[in-house]
Amino acid sequence: MTNEIVKIKDSRLFENIQESELTAMLNCLAAITKSFQKSEFIFIEGSELKQIGVVIEGTVHMVKEDVWGEKTILATMTSGEIFGESFVCGEFSSSSVSFQAATDCKILCLSFHRVLCSCNKSCAYHHKLIENMVTLIAQKNVKLMDKMEILSKKSIRERILTWLSQQVQKNQSEKFESPLGRIELADYLCVDRSALTRELSHMKSDGLLDYNKNTFVLKD
Repeated sequence: MTNEIVKIKDSRLFENIQESELTAMLNCLAAITKSFQKSEFIFIEGSELKQIGVVIEGTVHMVKEDVWGEKTILATMTSGEIFGESFVCGEFSSSSVSFQAATDCKILCLSFHRVLCSCNKSCAYHHKLIENMVTLIAQKNVKLMDKMEILSKKSIRERILTWLSQQVQKNQSEKFESPLGRIELADYLCVDRSALTRELSHMKSDGLLDYNKNTFVLKD
């Protein structure tokens, strides 16, 4: 897993853990890597999760689909972020959402039981790993709070403006590159794609924003 170690050593999950310790740690955690093509499901709703995923390359969407086939993107995970942890550490291990590759992805899968339970070798890095995991879970909760803020808005324009505000704060710039395409953004905002396109055009005419493909500029 030499190549994977190089790619994940800067992940928040492995912060303050020496690169020389990573090989032994990944063996201890029964780590394996898997590759997925764009649109392929990594974990499907209803499946039992015994591992958490760490994104090595690509982007993963947490999605929820209703009985009519309407899909909502709940959160987006990029390189270095984790997913699936909320289900494998809860009372019920069956996932209530699906995790789908938004791009071609490489995922590092870790045994969550081994992450939470220190091994009999008393690995020096293990407690730090748990601390990092708690921090990442907290960050995930903030993402879901951002989504709740968006869904609390009634109009499409209010949802777009709320999303724009969040992105500007995150990127610390009024100009930013959206991590979501139009179809994905419509799913994330829970609005119709055509309605989203029309409203973006209206907002551009009103001087609220400018955009070119996935590059947005929020104006005063």
